[in-house]
Amino acid sequence: MERAIENLKIAVRTEVEGYDFYISASNIMEDKHGKNVFRHLSKEELEHISALTAISNSLEAGGGWLSYKDAVAMGGSVKRGAPIFLKENELTKRLKQNPTEISAVTIAMETEEKAVAFYSGLLKTAAAPDEKTALGKILDMERNHLKLLRWEYESIVKTGFWGDFMEFSVEKELE
Repeated sequence: MERAIENLKIAVRTEVEGYDFYISASNIMEDKHGKNVFRHLSKEELEHISALTAISNSLEAGGGWLSYKDAVAMGGSVKRGAPIFLKENELTKRLKQNPTEISAVTIAMETEEKAVAFYSGLLKTAAAPDEKTALGKILDMERNHLKLLRWEYESIVKTGFWGDFMEFSVEKELE
């Protein structure tokens, strides 16, 4: 149980750093879609912070694992206590060194890949049904974050598609 609580605290710190990064990244994005992507991701990071904190608090108090839905509902007060002042962290430092849209998306994809690996590892060792459900939900969300960021990357490098929709036609661009 102590190991689970420690892993949850690591996860919360990581989600807070992600929230700070996504807010910073949304502020440098010129593209409306990119700005919206990063704002959406920052909101989901707040939800993760809320859920993970509620689960951790429940375990520390001797209770069991909460379902993700119950954890989000119970953790509503965490949302109100979300970081107001952004803290510089490794991700935001990297973004400051190269404050471009492509850099923001690349850093975000790397971060989400690490998150997918982290939650996959936790899920493999999960024992309780609610633990598996909660971690599985967060893992699915992290995978969706990664997919969304890959689409945004494709949009920035102008592969012609964003989220499987054609953004422009090469033939029309050549006319």
